[in-house]
Amino acid sequence: MAAPSGRATQDRHTPVLLDRCVELLAPALDRPGAVFVDGTLGLGGHTEAVLRTCPDAVAVGIDRDPQALALATERLSGFGDRFRPVHAVSDDLPATLAGLDLAGADAVLFDLGVSSLQLDELERGFAYRADSPLDMRMDQGIGRTAADVLNETEVRELERILRDYGEERFARPIARAIVRRREREPFTTSGPLVELLHDVVPAASQRSGGHPAKRTFQALRIEVNAELSTWRDGLGAALRALRVGGRIVVLSYHSLEDRITKRGLAAGATSSAPPDLPVELPEHQPWLRLLTRGAEQAGPAEREANPRSASVRLRAAERTRTTPDQPTTTTREENA
Repeated sequence: MAAPSGRATQDRHTPVLLDRCVELLAPALDRPGAVFVDGTLGLGGHTEAVLRTCPDAVAVGIDRDPQALALATERLSGFGDRFRPVHAVSDDLPATLAGLDLAGADAVLFDLGVSSLQLDELERGFAYRADSPLDMRMDQGIGRTAADVLNETEVRELERILRDYGEERFARPIARAIVRRREREPFTTSGPLVELLHDVVPAASQRSGGHPAKRTFQALRIEVNAELSTWRDGLGAALRALRVGGRIVVLSYHSLEDRITKRGLAAGATSSAPPDLPVELPEHQPWLRLLTRGAEQAGPAEREANPRSASVRLRAAERTRTTPDQPTTTTREENA
């Protein structure tokens, strides 16, 4: 399948923090049959690097976007049965592995947010640089579009979406302006929405805070794709699927995603023993070991070469013991 823009798939996207991701994941993929899961496959750049660096590993690539999945599958076809594509959402990970007769994962990667493919294809509606249909669905076969959200959501809920998901300071006046505008004519394309935002967001904020549509488009995208609840469930599912000695790496691009990641990993890396317990019982001991000190960021050279990396926050952890909520207690050694 040719890339829609005419460019080769590998030329359409530069993977963020590629070397660092591989460095963190590779120690868990050093045995024959080790299982790597890319929970947000996109165009397959990270997975390609992992498969080249870890010749004993097999990779499962999960994506909810059929177009991205098809392009990545073509790109990775040279790896034969070492690569297995799956059309699913990240919180389906345990069922996905079970369907492939895999007992668990040795390494898992999530590169969250919108992909270069989705931003480049204007008809997908993710970008505000040109007038295009207000879709924003990662899987265009299901669910409400951004236009549906704008045209059907009552004003208070619309304000909440803009405030909570877009961290938009002007959520209330924007929501009210949207409702007034849709009473005259429903929203179908991005142009009228961008024009409205230029009018409503104060000029001083536009000068200091970037494009006035940035936060509203983020909020609509998150709402349309249920990104935060999906990620919260997906992180939990991935940690349950991770074998002892397995590693997880997460790339987040805004504070809402990163907050979920930080809390989820910190909970596993913290003792659950009551403060007054004289001896920490085994079941209270941490079951994750953090591999990064806080969140790592891209260096100046990468930020200059790849603008998408400017906002990235990388966190990683390693599972150190089993927990009762795991579907299997299999360790890496037992599968070797």
